[in-house]
Amino acid sequence: MILGERIRPRAIEREDLPLFVAWLYDPEVRQYLLMDLPLSQAQEEDWYENMRKQQPRQHPLLIEVTTPQGWVPVGNISLFDFEDQHRSAELGIVIGDKQYWNKGYGREAVNLMIKHGFQTLNLHHIYLWVYATNLRGIRAYEKAGFVHEGRKREAIYHKGEYIDLLLMGILRAEWQENMTLPGEEK
Repeated sequence: MILGERIRPRAIEREDLPLFVAWLYDPEVRQYLLMDLPLSQAQEEDWYENMRKQQPRQHPLLIEVTTPQGWVPVGNISLFDFEDQHRSAELGIVIGDKQYWNKGYGREAVNLMIKHGFQTLNLHHIYLWVYATNLRGIRAYEKAGFVHEGRKREAIYHKGEYIDLLLMGILRAEWQENMTLPGEEK
């Protein structure tokens, strides 16, 4: 089971879809996602049905955080586009509830998913794409151990301008080298 100190990823249920619709309706939440328009409830339901047909390891997980009132859903995270021969996968994350931004929940979720990818799924390489303008995301990925691997120049047209898309990745050996042992600070 994947479990953090303040978060727990869990399977997405059909009942969670209205949350996704609400989160993705907010342009600020969508600003660094490859989607220009919000999705309707029907589109989310179609996505959900298609997702259920994929291998379980590719299913996104809902990120819940612990609060005095109980567990609260704040976003989702996934590994997808697995390359079995090369033992690699792409990571994606969104914190949809803005009141939980800038509190380290995304970084904790990314660290948990990296650990899951390397220790449970036996991956060798985890990578992601990030807008060059997403400075908060880039810093969080660097803190998690991702390094810059490449750049697609002016690959995204967003809000009237072309933006570079950065490729970042982490190898199992890099992650193992930088792992914090229990009781240590990183």
